[in-house]
Amino acid sequence: MIARLQGTLQTKSPTEVVVDVGGVGYAVSIPLTTFERLGEPGGTVTLLTHLHVREDSMQLFGFASEEERSMFRLLLAVSGIGPKLAQTILSGIPAGDLRSHIAAGNIGALTAVPGVGRKTAERLVVELKEKLSRLPWGGEQGAPAGMPAVREEALLALTSLGYPRAAAERAVRSALHSSPAAGDSLEALIKAALRTITG
Repeated sequence: MIARLQGTLQTKSPTEVVVDVGGVGYAVSIPLTTFERLGEPGGTVTLLTHLHVREDSMQLFGFASEEERSMFRLLLAVSGIGPKLAQTILSGIPAGDLRSHIAAGNIGALTAVPGVGRKTAERLVVELKEKLSRLPWGGEQGAPAGMPAVREEALLALTSLGYPRAAAERAVRSALHSSPAAGDSLEALIKAALRTITG
């Protein structure tokens, strides 16, 4: 299994890049969100990868963050969604926003992606909503790309106070849901989260 590539970016397009690793050029399919975070050809890049194997082919997909790769793998687990559609979904909706839309059951936002009809959008919500609710923000590496620093700082503050990371994440999510303005201030967010934890 190829889990990660680091090398020289040879060519790039919105859907595919070629990365030279030790003289071997790897063609890697990418979502648009990853494309936007890559530098110009000739520079060094690091991509987290997923190797999709079928009877007649192997295709390598690359991502700029663990959150994108984790979301891609979750999408593949949904019936009727293959790697190309999963790539298209992540190109149309950043991973963090996609999590929010699924959690909220926002069918309209999901069907705005080309190739995603109402039935597919409903399957996404039904099959992934509970799974996503059990995952910490940002999958395996903390806060997702684009998550305001104040939220991560609040999580660090709560864990330093002795609260488990999972409990801290639930408290911050709950605080932001009940009072979105709390996210504008670290102090306000910590206080609101503490009220949630202590009941």
